Amino acid sequence: MNITVFGASGRTGRLVVAEGLRRGHQVTAFTRQPRNLPPSPAPTRVVTGDGRDPDAVRAAVNGADGVIAIIAAPNRKGPHHAAAVARVVTEIMAVSGVRRLAFTSAYPLVADRPRLPMALLRRLLADAYADAAQMEQIVRSSDLDWTIVRLNRLLDGPARGKVEISQGLLPRPRALTRADVAATLLDTIESNRYARTAINVSGG
Repeated sequence: MNITVFGASGRTGRLVVAEGLRRGHQVTAFTRQPRNLPPSPAPTRVVTGDGRDPDAVRAAVNGADGVIAIIAAPNRKGPHHAAAVARVVTEIMAVSGVRRLAFTSAYPLVADRPRLPMALLRRLLADAYADAAQMEQIVRSSDLDWTIVRLNRLLDGPARGKVEISQGLLPRPRALTRADVAATLLDTIESNRYARTAINVSGG
């Protein structure tokens, strides 16, 4: 497959690029900061730009079979651009004839347990989660074969190979490694099993 990865120079994005290449895919890395991409393994192609720029997004999506969009986890710093990026990416994909999309989101957006910590987190990061909720709505309203991949708390470190995926709420959400996230995102984009649905992902 030809896969375009948005957010390719982030901690998770770099692992997605590497895993995609390891699986034999052609990988286009889209990033605002190409200097943060590791020299090896080198992506097939690098497109430098902002995800809100239609021309840059068009250049990155051209010729792709699928798109993985990795948005930074909600934080207090802002500004928050997940919704704006989702709008441009979905519109450009639609006119470019690229249908398969995996877009990351945050599991705490819908989590109901542990009840008090989740409530406090959503209050503390209200603006960020509002942006994430709008992003999800934009993705859902598109005609693409999208999958929203809601991630629980992320850890650095090697893959553990144990991931829990559910279309419902997770009974015991656990942290998961970025390496396991990379594998999960590639598994998702390689098939249509979870097309047009949201999945919640935690460590197994």
